[in-house]
Amino acid sequence: MANDLNAPALRNRLEQLARREGIGRWDLGAACSTDTSVQVDRGEAKQLKGAQRRSITVRVWNEAGLVGVTSTSDLSDEGLAKALVGAHDASAFGNKSDTPAFSPLATAPLVTLDQPLREQRTILELLETLKEAERDLLGRHGAIATVPYNGLAQRSSERIYLNSDGACRQQQLTTASLYLYARAEETGRKPRSSGAVRVAYGADDLDIAGCISEAADRTIAHLDYEPINTGHYTCVFSPEAFLDLIGAFSSLFNARAILDGISLSRRDSIGEQLAVPFLSIHDNGLHPANIGASTFDGEGTPTARLCLLEGGVLRNFLHSEATARAFGVAPTGHAGLGAKVSVGPDWFEIGPTPGVSGGEQGLDRFNARGPNPAGAEGLVVIDSLSALHAGVKASQGSFSLPFDGWLIRGGEQRSIESATVAGDIRKVLQGIIGFEGEAKITPSGLCPWVWIDNLSITGEA
Repeated sequence: MANDLNAPALRNRLEQLARREGIGRWDLGAACSTDTSVQVDRGEAKQLKGAQRRSITVRVWNEAGLVGVTSTSDLSDEGLAKALVGAHDASAFGNKSDTPAFSPLATAPLVTLDQPLREQRTILELLETLKEAERDLLGRHGAIATVPYNGLAQRSSERIYLNSDGACRQQQLTTASLYLYARAEETGRKPRSSGAVRVAYGADDLDIAGCISEAADRTIAHLDYEPINTGHYTCVFSPEAFLDLIGAFSSLFNARAILDGISLSRRDSIGEQLAVPFLSIHDNGLHPANIGASTFDGEGTPTARLCLLEGGVLRNFLHSEATARAFGVAPTGHAGLGAKVSVGPDWFEIGPTPGVSGGEQGLDRFNARGPNPAGAEGLVVIDSLSALHAGVKASQGSFSLPFDGWLIRGGEQRSIESATVAGDIRKVLQGIIGFEGEAKITPSGLCPWVWIDNLSITGEA
């Protein structure tokens, strides 16, 4: 690989340099990558990019136990020595009320993942592949005029975590991704758009045909649209849309957010009934379908499957070393390394709780059994959510988000012209009716279609 690093040799060098500078306690996190990406516009190259990135964070603890942090991109002896000395100098100004320590699991055994390293294709090969994909997508329907957002990218990367207590972690990885977002236009009608994404360990492994077909099918399905009346509807969230919604409110499970006072959860929330009893949510960064999975977090803690909700009951929070110490539990492997250690989820698994009955069974958007749970107004299918960065107030639980989707009435599906879905995440989790179909693998997690009762839909005025 282009970023070949030798973690044991680097640790030995750091140990010698730290000893020379009189530094006894330190750690280092490094991430290096070589990235190549292409974009096209109607058969012509729009953008070709290549970049080598290196990000290194060094932390040093002084005699008083305070921590100083510095960043560098220089792995020479001189560069590392400067980083160690700079971090030591900065430690005099460390935050006494928030002092991280080494993770007690930083030297624990790691699982072995099946992550084959793929050869990187040349940028011209990527360009030709993307041109062909765009050409195929444009030919799927006469109304598809352009593919304004597209990209084919590949990455070769390495991650390292080292500390003065003997931790020595290293992981190499190759990944590739394809994104196609088509725009369809018909005379006298508004443009309609939709897209699809695929990820794999290498460009040759990408499901290009599936990405083209999904982008085309979704875009074509939105051509025949009509306005929707404002009101309350039963909604069916696609796996991608529901995962996006849960991700936007992941502070519910985030111990750092709880300590910072920006989460709906409290320190004593474990054991509360947060959702319907037939819903379970796990964070499983080690799932085989999680392309780009990391075996350890920024503090060297091993990644592991963690139960967040079981039977609708809140079971665990996501932790770093510092938050785990504050809560009196073990770190969970969800930390990022920096001046202030962050905490975040990896990859969600969402679905019914095994062995727990409840919820509607055999749900079908087009053929609801028995009394129609959608009601006379119809059933709203939410395909994708937009403006998550602006329309979600995570600390309050509320959201108001534009979406692309369809209204189903009498078994017939028609695209919704323009609408917004609004609600409160706590009511959403308590308002789940049931699940439809098998769980689908997406880049951000695993989830089936999710039916939710009584959500507010605002149509275009």
